[in-house]
This record gives sequence, C-alpha cells and structure tokens, in this order.
Amino acid sequence: MTVRTTAAQLDGPAAEFGTGLQLTRVRPTADGRHEWWHGAGSRRAAPPTAPLAAHVPRHTAGARLVTPVASGAGLAYLADGPYSAAAWLRDPRPAARRLAAHALAAAGTALRDLHATPAPTAAPPPALTRLRRFVDGTDGGDGDLAAVRRLREYAVRVWGPARLSTLRSWCAEVAAPAPANERGDQDGRGLVLVHGFASLGALVPPLSRGPVALLTGEDLGAARPELDLGWLLGDLAELAWAVPVWGEGPGVDLPAVLLDAYGPGADRGLAARAAVLRIAAHMRDFAAYCGWSDELADYTAFVADLIDEEGRRAVPGGATTR
Repeated sequence: MTVRTTAAQLDGPAAEFGTGLQLTRVRPTADGRHEWWHGAGSRRAAPPTAPLAAHVPRHTAGARLVTPVASGAGLAYLADGPYSAAAWLRDPRPAARRLAAHALAAAGTALRDLHATPAPTAAPPPALTRLRRFVDGTDGGDGDLAAVRRLREYAVRVWGPARLSTLRSWCAEVAAPAPANERGDQDGRGLVLVHGFASLGALVPPLSRGPVALLTGEDLGAARPELDLGWLLGDLAELAWAVPVWGEGPGVDLPAVLLDAYGPGADRGLAARAAVLRIAAHMRDFAAYCGWSDELADYTAFVADLIDEEGRRAVPGGATTR
C-alpha cells in the first residue's frame, strides 16, 4: 500500500503510475522542467477538477503551491523535479533524506501561508468526506464498493464501536471551527482553506535548482489547518511502520522539521489525530481503488493501535499538546 518506486530506481526523466483513483504521468518540458499530469484512474468516473484553485495564494514562503491548468481529460502541474518526496524517501542514498527534509520544511512554511487564507464557502476536502462516509457506513460512488464493504465489516469487528465512534468524532473535529473559550474569542484558529491532501506524493523537490513544489488544487476544501499537517505526519508515520529499516539509525527528525517550519499555534494533539485519519483514509481508498488485499488486515490493526494512542507516535516526542 506504500510507494514502491524510489528515485534511484527510476531510470529516466519520465514515469507513469497510478491507482484506480488517479493516473499520474511525469514528462520533461522543453524548458527543462517537468509536467505532472493527473487524470482519472480506471475506477473513477469523472476527471479531476480544481474548482477552488483560484483562491490559492500566488506567492508563498517556502514551497510554491503549484495550481494546475486543464490538459486533455486531466490537470497539468509544472514542477522542477521528476520525483516526489515519497520516492526520495525510499532512496537509500544518504542525501535523499536531507532533500526530503528540505522539502518538508518548505511545505510547512507554505502551508502556513495557505492557512492564512479564509475558507471560501466550501465543503471539507474530498478525502475527509470519503472517510466520514466509510466510518458512517454510507460509502458510495466510485471504486470497488464490494471491497470497501468487506473492509468496513472487518474494521467494525476489529475496532469495535468505541474506536469507530472516536474516528467519527475526530472527522467532525477537524472539519469544525475551533471552540470559543470563556472570553468568547477563538481558542486556536477557525476553518481555513486547506490543501486537503498534503502528501509526500504531492511534494516535489527540484532535481537541481528551483523551488520545492506542492501540487495543489484537486483536494482543496475548508477545515482546520491541522488537517494538512496531519496528512503529512500520517504519511511519515505510515512509512516508518511499513518499512521499519527506514527509521533505523540517527537521522533527521522529519516530523519535527515539518512542525518547526510551520511555526507556533498549531494544535499538535489535533494534528496527531488528523494523522490517524490520514492513514485510515489511505486504507479505505486502497480498498476502493485497488481492491481487496490481505495487507488491509494489518492496516486495520495498525489503525486500532493509533486510535488508542491518539496518534502520539506521529508527532515529535509523542506530544499531544500545543
């Protein structure tokens, strides 16, 4: 269920990969950059769109929030690299982790700027909506729904009603404004424009020079800012669990790099819970867009452990406070 291709293994500047949800093609451009094209996967009925892309700030510190243009039956983004941070993190070369750390720091800074944008009248991000429907047992639409039903039935048995209720409450929490404190003002931040799927696969470091790119557009929505942080923290926690050797030995603390670059004010407890939502959403989407796999049983048990610990392993030091 994790990325299988590393930057070291890609033997050319172009690649094509995908799932039943999304097809990605990476091609060099005449000016030495790279086009990342996203189209509908084989189990998705409609092509991708980015209706909220016009709200994304044009200039951000750190990474560039690269929005797409329509291209054929999909969307095209321009970046200065052919490999995502997900691929670099599976590269055994020592410099790869440092490059990924640089990209995560740039993403944290850029997300801070994005979250300064008030949320337009918009729904929560699509991935969160898919997860909420899965938890509620109202899943429908694209994908292998038989595999999704099988997964939910299995998850209900493993998680039990208490864990399922916890996931439901966390989905609601990250999509609702921060509660008012006793003085009547906001404790924390309200709903903002969020990337919605800030992942290692959408984060593209430059191959030689140029800014880090965070491909932004298809999953934009309104939510708490911690959703985006949790999505990246969840990617890192999943990778450390799925590939234990990846986390062995001294190295850069990537979750700390991300949160330090983002800066103060983020509710780390909420970000940790959002990291659990990210892994649960990945599990659900794998069933829907790749079909059933026995590996999903391992993921169900992993998510149960994460629910019990409120995602503490996803944040530096296991902290769940601000």
